[in-house]
Amino acid sequence: MITAFINGTTGALVEVNCETDFVSKNDDFLALSNACAQLVAEKNPSDVAALSALPYGGKTVEEVRAELIGRIGENMSLRRFTRFAGDNKLVSYLHGTRIGVMVEYTGDDTAAKDVAMHIAAMKPIALSAADVPADKIAAEKSVAQLKAAESGKPADIVAKMVEGSVQKYLKEVSLLNQTFVKNDKQTVEQMLKAANTTIKSFTMYVVGEGIEKRQDDFAAEVAAQVAAAKATA
Repeated sequence: MITAFINGTTGALVEVNCETDFVSKNDDFLALSNACAQLVAEKNPSDVAALSALPYGGKTVEEVRAELIGRIGENMSLRRFTRFAGDNKLVSYLHGTRIGVMVEYTGDDTAAKDVAMHIAAMKPIALSAADVPADKIAAEKSVAQLKAAESGKPADIVAKMVEGSVQKYLKEVSLLNQTFVKNDKQTVEQMLKAANTTIKSFTMYVVGEGIEKRQDDFAAEVAAQVAAAKATA
C-alpha cells in the first residue's frame, strides 16, 4: 500500500508491500504503513535500512515487521519512500491504497490538489519536457526511428518524423504539457498560471511498479545460468 504523511512543509510518501489484498487491509499492517510515513517525515532516515532501525511502539520498525510476518504468516517489506522538507507547501492524494501522489507547490491549495489528482490519473514521469530522463527519450527515439525507417521516405523526412514523434512523447509524459483532466481546453501549465500556482516537484508511487520487471529479469538470469550449465556439462 501507499501511505502519506504531511506536517506543515514536511511530508513523506511511502510504499510498503505484502503478498495479498487480504493482508493489505489488516489493521496492524495499515498501522505500520502509516507509522512509517510519519517516521520518514519526522526522523529523516537515509534509506529503508535506517527506517527499519527506528524505534516504533517500544521496539524497532524491523522488529514489529518481523512479528507481523510471524503472526500473519505472510511476508511484508518496506520498499521505498520520498521525503519532502523545505519552505514550500505540500499536498497529497491517495487513490485508494494503490496510487499515491505528493506535490510540492506555492500558490492555491485547490489548484495543487487538482494537480495531485491529475498526476494519479495521467501518470506523468516528469514535471516539464526538460526534466524527462535522457534514457526515456533515447528509448522513444529508437522506436520512432524504426517506425519512420519503414516508411521508405527520404532521410530528411524521416528525421522530421522522428523529431515529431519525440516532441509528441515529451508533451504526453511531462506534467505541465499534459491536457488538464478537468478541462481539456487547457494544459496543466495554463491552469496553474491562471491560479497563480507553481509546482516545484512531485512524486507518484504505484504499488508494485517495476517489481514485475525485476522478476522477469531474475527469471531470465536463472534461465541463462541453467543454459550455461548445460553447455559446460
